[in-house]
Amino acid sequence: MERKVYSATGRRKTSVARVRIIVPGNGRRMINGKELKNYLQKDDLIRHVLQPLEVSKVDGKMDVVCSATGGGVSGQAGAIRLGIARALAQLDENLKKLLKDKGLLTRDPRMVERKKYGQPKARKRFQYSKR
Repeated sequence: MERKVYSATGRRKTSVARVRIIVPGNGRRMINGKELKNYLQKDDLIRHVLQPLEVSKVDGKMDVVCSATGGGVSGQAGAIRLGIARALAQLDENLKKLLKDKGLLTRDPRMVERKKYGQPKARKRFQYSKR
């Protein structure tokens, strides 16, 4: 049987994930050459990444291969999740509405606020001295 590859890009904070979904597959999930559980290690991040597959009920029927760069583990998990959801939307047009209703196709716009001059951090101020 011919294998088809669907690819998509996900972003979160400063992380970028390039996701490829290979259909049909045996449920293998690789991130940067490592197994998903070995790369992310935290159960809540693993559940977060696999949410699009569980919602669309296609978990175990395809392989997910991904490369994630930039940011930390949490940002990369969010980027991978968005990439998987976008690739699934390419795979089947009917899944697009289901994923959109669950909020999985929306990029999280929150970014780190920049540090301002004259302050130690973005919002923290140096102690004010009256005298």
